[in-house]
Amino acid sequence: MTKLGMVIDLSRCVGCHTCANACKMSNNVPMGMLWNRVLTDGDEVLDGAQGTYPNLTRTYVPLACQHCDNPACQKVCPTGATYKDDKGRVEIDYDKCIGCRFCMAACPYNARVFNWSEPDHDPDFQTGFKDVPIRPRGVMEKCSLCKERCDADPANEPMCVVCCPSSARIYGDLDDPDSEISKIVKQSNAYTLLEGKGTRPQVYYHD
Repeated sequence: MTKLGMVIDLSRCVGCHTCANACKMSNNVPMGMLWNRVLTDGDEVLDGAQGTYPNLTRTYVPLACQHCDNPACQKVCPTGATYKDDKGRVEIDYDKCIGCRFCMAACPYNARVFNWSEPDHDPDFQTGFKDVPIRPRGVMEKCSLCKERCDADPANEPMCVVCCPSSARIYGDLDDPDSEISKIVKQSNAYTLLEGKGTRPQVYYHD
């Protein structure tokens, strides 16, 4: 069995948003939409801080689909468009998606976006990995862990991992006890977001 996932080291994240932009380019994400966001812990504004000057702290929290082992989004999808593939990723079959947005409502991580209008691209042609499907208006979108890129060559990693300038992201097989990601999860007190929801995310964080 394979269970692909990721560990994000928050102590290394510098909030540069390279992961968000690399994801957007590689997956041909339309203008005005992001699959991968970088939030500021404890603040609703971009690059906000906690504390009172001059005693301020700031922690960035990259957020995308958590590729849950028990995904709430899959349970509410009426057409089977949201599914778990054989590598443990949560994916969307765009041909089956009817745009009901049930999955968007069910996701506790607010990790999906919706094509309300015809996708707007700048430049106005397909960018990124050649096998990434073109999504029409009226379907859900989200992080796919760069499925097409990684399936094309097992040595490939998601573009957010490849492009992170501070090496804050580690990607791999959580079911392989000898993988780097498995060792980090066991040794670093890694945790998942909203553990009480019972979704069992396959994206971990540590400080």
